[in-house]
Amino acid sequence: MNKSRWQSRRRHGRRSHQQNPWFRLRDSEDRSDSRAAQPTHDSGHGDDESPSTSSGTAGTSSVPELPGFYFDPEKKRYFRLLPGHNNCNPLTKESIRQKEMESKRLRLLQEEDRRKKIARMGFNASSMLRKSQLGFLNVTNYCHLAHELRLSCMERKKVQIRSMDPSALASDRFNLILADTNSDRLFTVNDVKVGGSKYGIINLQSLKTPTLKVFMHENLYFTNRKVNSVCWASLNHLDSHILLCLMGLAETPGCATLLPASLFVNSHPAGIDRPGMLCSFRIPGAWSCAWSLNIQANNCFSTGLSRRVLLTNVVTGHRQSFGTNSDVLAQQFALMAPLLFNGCRSGEIFAIDLRCGNQGKGWKATRLFHDSAVTSVRILQDEQYLMASDMAGKIKLWDLRTTKRVRQYEGHVNEYAYLPLHVHEEEGILVAVGQDCYTRIWSLHDARLLRTIPSPYPASKADIPSVAFSSRLGGSRGAPGLLMAVGQDLYCYSYS
Repeated sequence: MNKSRWQSRRRHGRRSHQQNPWFRLRDSEDRSDSRAAQPTHDSGHGDDESPSTSSGTAGTSSVPELPGFYFDPEKKRYFRLLPGHNNCNPLTKESIRQKEMESKRLRLLQEEDRRKKIARMGFNASSMLRKSQLGFLNVTNYCHLAHELRLSCMERKKVQIRSMDPSALASDRFNLILADTNSDRLFTVNDVKVGGSKYGIINLQSLKTPTLKVFMHENLYFTNRKVNSVCWASLNHLDSHILLCLMGLAETPGCATLLPASLFVNSHPAGIDRPGMLCSFRIPGAWSCAWSLNIQANNCFSTGLSRRVLLTNVVTGHRQSFGTNSDVLAQQFALMAPLLFNGCRSGEIFAIDLRCGNQGKGWKATRLFHDSAVTSVRILQDEQYLMASDMAGKIKLWDLRTTKRVRQYEGHVNEYAYLPLHVHEEEGILVAVGQDCYTRIWSLHDARLLRTIPSPYPASKADIPSVAFSSRLGGSRGAPGLLMAVGQDLYCYSYS
């Protein structure tokens, strides 16, 4: 009697033990550990051909996935994935992905400090010079390859920023930077700790190696509204103003503001700039802006709004409105042809013929299409090609004569952010910062990815770097390099 009762209790305990998923998980781990502890017998094959599931370097690909659980390759065990609420320190897929991205970023930073990368295999300074002497490379190709070789050897150095208010430099965070035409000034938008934004201009003429020191000129012009778009404007002379598009807040409508660079004390390199006029135009809901250097649209700027484009003459105040089917997120004027190119949220890229009025439909000159919202458009110097990027991470080069795609640049990461493109035809490169906080540099001519630069800060939505590249940082006598603003710091990647 006691024996039969003991056997039934044992069978009942075994069934409950097997029905509990936690014990099934522990049993599977114990069985896998026991199999891993057994020696493998040679069956006539070499060690390289025999699979090893017990190796710590095998990764998570050889481990079966269990719904609701995460396998840690370092601890070699499963952990339960917790929901993102009612837990002080939950283990979620998002936190796991951030941990993996951070370890990858730190590894790439260490690799950049240890060794130099070559963009193209088989190309170095001596081989390029030899091929140029033998006539295998013309002057243009030699210059482009020389820039690629020097890009692969750029070294990161921190720039020391001086200001009249040193305490503000420790708390204010860079939002964006924008270099002027001659690359001797850098306009900055900083997020203030107490809320709002602050503007400044950095004089780059003192940016010289080995001591990288610059001075930031500030003023008391604050705003608590988000800056949607910014560009340099040439009203009195080249780059005399900064054009800002500000979002509306509560009962305050959005506006476009022309901020004179002369308001920043001693910011102009010549030092003879006269005080300018601060102009503000009531333009609600402006997503983008562009200043015209075309003689047929002199003293004019454009703003991209919700379902329309607004062209404004600063001197006369005359306005022209062009209706669209979507929000206009990116704009640029052509220099020779009287055209204004626009990129829309719907993925459409179209050009406005400035010679035509806004009546009828004859003002649409060119139409191109992306599969996602267009965030940046850049016209090449010959004005026969256009570069565009979208929120799907696609960067495409278009032929405006045939309206066909010529080339696509792979590797860019974007899902929803407004990220600009930086095209530099003299050096033959394309620069873009992805939403993953990596700065990528491509060859403009064959779309080869030349270099991927990790951010000095941990990747986050609030710390996406803002960059500016120039072959003459600091003016006509400056050296080539890349400036990167992230967090409270400014870095310079200069040619070695």
